[in-house]
This record gives sequence, structure tokens and C-alpha cells, in this order.
Amino acid sequence: MTAERVNPPELSPPTGFSHAVVATGTRLVFLAGQTALDADGKVVGETLPEQFEQALTNLLTALRAAGATPADLARVTVYATDVAAYRTHAPELGVIWRRLAGRDYPAMAVLEVVRLWDHQALVELDGFAVLP
Repeated sequence: MTAERVNPPELSPPTGFSHAVVATGTRLVFLAGQTALDADGKVVGETLPEQFEQALTNLLTALRAAGATPADLARVTVYATDVAAYRTHAPELGVIWRRLAGRDYPAMAVLEVVRLWDHQALVELDGFAVLP
């Protein structure tokens, strides 16, 4: 098996990880956790919906750079620093998801965490995709 590391220039430079890995053989794409970092590595957005939109945009940017589409996502895990706030904003987050990723939903889980790598981050998404 070979693995291609994909680090699109639209995302902040990775340190100690790749934004996406394409494994040749079964064509799985493993996506690193994405927060609301802009291309300069700064967290953007004050609210959970704003940060969710940027984190999802980052995840989909890595996914597309690896040659996949949102429909190829098999699994996404959402890490939230406040699940109650996530639940409160769920309808708005769903609108954001459908606008950016469509209605081909992957298997998902939402986990509450004490904090994320960037202390300003409210949400992080990771996942993997299976290419046809």
C-alpha cells in the first residue's frame, strides 16, 4: 500500500500531520481534524455556527484536494467544547452542512471535549472517505 500526503495551499501549513492521506489499494482518504483556522493558521469566527462553517469548509477543501467529493465521506466525527450549544445550533449547523456538503450524509458522531488544540476553537471535524 502507498499513501499520498495531500496538503492544499488553501489551508494553514500542517505541523506534525497531513490534512489528507490517500491510501492506494482500497482508496481510503483519512482527513485530519479541522478547526476554524484560516490560511494563516488563525481561528476565525466567534460563534459556533461561524466556526463550524469554517471547519467544514476546511475539511471539504482537504477532501477535494485528495480527489474526493462530499458524497464520498463515509465517517465524520465532530468534537465540540459544548454539546448543549451544538444541540441548540443544530438546525443552523444542518443548513450549513447541506449548503456545503449536500445531503449525502456520512456516519457521524458528536463528542464533547474539554478543549481543542487551539484554545479559541469551539468545534473540530475529522473523518474519512472511500473513493469509488
